[in-house]
Amino acid sequence: MGEHQQTEPGEPVPAAIGVVGAGTMGVGVAQCFAEAGHPVVVVDPVPDALESGPDRLRDGIRMARLLRRRDGAAPPTAPLARAGDATDAVTWSAELSALAAAHFVVECAPEKEPLKAKILRELDEVCGPAAIFASCTSCVPVTRLGSFTERPDRMIGTHFMNPAPLKDTVEVVRAPATADATLRRTVALLEGIGKRSLVVGDAPGFVTNRVLMLTLNEAATVLGEGTADAETVDRVFQDCFGHPMGPLHTADLIGLDTVLDSLLVLLDHTGDERFRPCPLLARLVAEGSTGRKAGGGFYPYPKLQRVSQGETRHG
Repeated sequence: MGEHQQTEPGEPVPAAIGVVGAGTMGVGVAQCFAEAGHPVVVVDPVPDALESGPDRLRDGIRMARLLRRRDGAAPPTAPLARAGDATDAVTWSAELSALAAAHFVVECAPEKEPLKAKILRELDEVCGPAAIFASCTSCVPVTRLGSFTERPDRMIGTHFMNPAPLKDTVEVVRAPATADATLRRTVALLEGIGKRSLVVGDAPGFVTNRVLMLTLNEAATVLGEGTADAETVDRVFQDCFGHPMGPLHTADLIGLDTVLDSLLVLLDHTGDERFRPCPLLARLVAEGSTGRKAGGGFYPYPKLQRVSQGETRHG
């Protein structure tokens, strides 16, 4: 990885924020903390993800700063002066043991419950008893995630939106077992990186994806049935309802594979057939047409027009 820091197996990094997963959301969340001056350790066992992570982080920082200047948005709290400063604040590792000293760990693994369960059980063994586990899960109830640990009182949901560095609000999910101190510490930490918390109760999909995933699935159904083409479906939402982006473009931005996984989690936890993925969505994912990150989904995205990888997943 050249000049980028990478820990040796089993070597913890002191007083850091931990991020599990070097995918789109993981790198985006790491950027949020690093730009605000926190040391961050990102863990992912996949070599390609680790190898490309520093470059994706650097690209994300540069893009975020460009867009903030263009939009006149305020920078993150206590921003570092240069992109290089923020990337230097991030350490990369393939081993969860590198998080032994982390006081706050954000799990950003794919929306696969067995995978999240495995990670949380291992983190429970690795991290100190005071460490808080925050999940960036899209749909899995926080109560369920807490059951995989010995610390359900220190389990909370921090549902960052995509692209995380440019979204100023986080859906914070409090389960019945989540302690008051855990909620206070989480909200204060998010406030310190310039994020506003909207605290909601625990349920499959919470507020955001309990509503959004139905909308995306139905929009794909309308398209698949031939009621309207993709552009018209999205224009209805933009021109009639004032939405900045239509549901099909939103699904492509999130990643159709993530949408599919989220719908399956909701179907499993609610038993509601409305969450069964429609045939068109399932077919596109099976074909590898998973949205912007793949060059095509409901819309084509020629290579030169694709957004950066920091914008390809909702979380």
